[in-house]
Amino acid sequence: MEPALLIAEDDIHLRELLSRTLGEEGFAVRAVATGGELLELAAKHSPHAFIVDIGLPDSDGRDVCQALRARGVLAPVLFLTARDALVDRLGGFSAGGDDYLTKPFDIQELVARLRALLRRAGAEAPAEAAGLVLDPAGHTIARAGKAVSLTPTEFRLVAALAGTGGRALRRRELLRAAWPHGAIVHDNTLDVYIARLRRKLRELPEAPEIGTVHGVGYRLG
Repeated sequence: MEPALLIAEDDIHLRELLSRTLGEEGFAVRAVATGGELLELAAKHSPHAFIVDIGLPDSDGRDVCQALRARGVLAPVLFLTARDALVDRLGGFSAGGDDYLTKPFDIQELVARLRALLRRAGAEAPAEAAGLVLDPAGHTIARAGKAVSLTPTEFRLVAALAGTGGRALRRRELLRAAWPHGAIVHDNTLDVYIARLRRKLRELPEAPEIGTVHGVGYRLG
């Protein structure tokens, strides 16, 4: 299931960028320009997380967050702001916010922070890896008493797949999980590694398979 995300950002260009990019990252995005619209939509839907600009045209984003909390909405709130003073950051946390990014920001950092918030909130399911045991020290996976060795990159790939509860991971998510930031990875490199992992998984009794989700990426299940 795609995590549902509700955004309040009055800058139309940033709002469209966030909607497009986060949609490509696997989020179900709704985006509005004001705090009033966000509260109205939040009452009709149950987003897994919120992105709220503090400087909204009709309200302070921190007040919007407090209104959500007063309604019993516990989903994580990530604030965006052009202000980086300590008093502003502390005010955001005091209002019930969970994280804080100062503009301008890197969109990949935003995605990483959102996923961390969702994991802590339980919106992204824990691994259901069909009995696979992952050993990060030895870079092995095992099932039913049999183990196979993996390269560090293979291990990071299978760990990423196993950690989604069966959700398909997009190719860019797998690339970020397995290779260092900024690494140059050729288009077919990921496919080569997936083919290797499939062969190794077949060596384990009744192990899950890595399936291709056309137009998206891969899923373990």
